[in-house]
Amino acid sequence: MDLLTNLFLGQPLWMWLGFLGLVIALLAFDLGVLHRDGHEIEVRESLLLSGFYIALGLAFGGLVWWQLGAQSGVEYLTGFVVEKSLAMDNVFVIAMIFGYLAIPRHLQHRVLFWGILGVIVLRAIMIGLGATLVSEYGWILYIFAAFLIFTGIRMLMIGHEETDLSQNPVLLFMKKRFRVTETLRGDRFFVRQVDPATGRIERYMTPLFLALVMIEIADVIFAVDSVPAIFAITTDPYIVYTSNIFAILGLRALYFALAAIIHRFAYLKQALAVLLVFIGSKIFLADLLGWDKFPAEWSLTITAVILASGIAYSLWRTARPQH
Repeated sequence: MDLLTNLFLGQPLWMWLGFLGLVIALLAFDLGVLHRDGHEIEVRESLLLSGFYIALGLAFGGLVWWQLGAQSGVEYLTGFVVEKSLAMDNVFVIAMIFGYLAIPRHLQHRVLFWGILGVIVLRAIMIGLGATLVSEYGWILYIFAAFLIFTGIRMLMIGHEETDLSQNPVLLFMKKRFRVTETLRGDRFFVRQVDPATGRIERYMTPLFLALVMIEIADVIFAVDSVPAIFAITTDPYIVYTSNIFAILGLRALYFALAAIIHRFAYLKQALAVLLVFIGSKIFLADLLGWDKFPAEWSLTITAVILASGIAYSLWRTARPQH
């Protein structure tokens, strides 16, 4: 029992094991019970699942509040909201990947499910590395903050930039270096078939696996923004990781509802850009005002106002008739 109370990255080992056990149970329930037949997820089911994951994420935040105190509870909630919001931008990219590779809706859940397993591992590595750097070199936080400000300003300047996936370097590299089938082969990531060039049976990737790789790479790119953003809110690796994972778990379910109404959130990117600038700026602002830390309650409130404003403006602008 003493082993379970030993500290690991700032918190008792039993807290980490309990969280990972909960995530594994959720994924097993999702794949083994809810979607064992691989059916197409409709909007109603997507919204119900999303509500369930959001409620679970908030309930876990209540446990954090009870176990670690009000400050940690507010930081978890702020991190959860920020990560959920930044991850929504990922929906645009995922929809683009699925559309370009012609992945039908009934197979999209399979890709997203295995994608979340990769996210859990990749985020753990990135957050663990970030926590080590922050604990050893406190000035790294200022680098994170400056990077967030730069990224936010760049997002505002770029605006709505069209992306041509046919020229994506990762996609071009994989098609050049590996054998890839021209069409999907059911729900399989790999198949064995005759190579016309050699006449031998070889292993081929399918477009379904290409979609999985592209989504994993997209998440790594988004994590470059989101992980520093959470560290700018709190440096507790437990809060950073749990808020990240709970936000992402729910987003996978929410995707199937959001994908149909992506056009209604046309101005969300600008709100996210302002949010990144705010999160980065508050570290410098706290130092300027002589505060030990920017108040967590203020951070949560300002974050909510920025996001609500962006969503409301998007819905208002896209509801107006186009002439």
